[in-house]
Amino acid sequence: MKNAESKIWYKEPYVWLLILIPFSAVIMGFVMVSLAINTDDGLVVDDYYKKGLEINMALERDRVAKYYGIKADFIVDETGKLITIFLDGNEKFFMPETLQARFIHRTRGGFDKEIIFTRSKQDGNYYAAMPELARGKWDILIEADDWRKFLEYTVK
Repeated sequence: MKNAESKIWYKEPYVWLLILIPFSAVIMGFVMVSLAINTDDGLVVDDYYKKGLEINMALERDRVAKYYGIKADFIVDETGKLITIFLDGNEKFFMPETLQARFIHRTRGGFDKEIIFTRSKQDGNYYAAMPELARGKWDILIEADDWRKFLEYTVK
């Protein structure tokens, strides 16, 4: 004989609560797997050994920039579409015709951009179009044949 107060199992809220907890863990597992597959963290270098061997070459380029007394600065125009790089050095420094600049996002390697600046014949400064950059702090690596210089930039 059935007790008058007993209910059918699927009408009990505690049963659904017990089912919901493991089910939500399964759903979150699928979400995490999907995020891991579809996003690029950009933090791990594929060929770390080769990069480690190249560090001495990179440090030498910094020493050359110091030897030439290179000072670099840049401004973005009021429209946000043009970058001007001002470059100066000592009497041993020869101004290159082009500069390569890499905009390196501090936490997401997939956002990095690379552009070429050309030297103006009129004023000797370097100009290029501003790339689309995500918000955050950026390192700008300006390079020529045998030297490099780091600058910082914040996109608000």
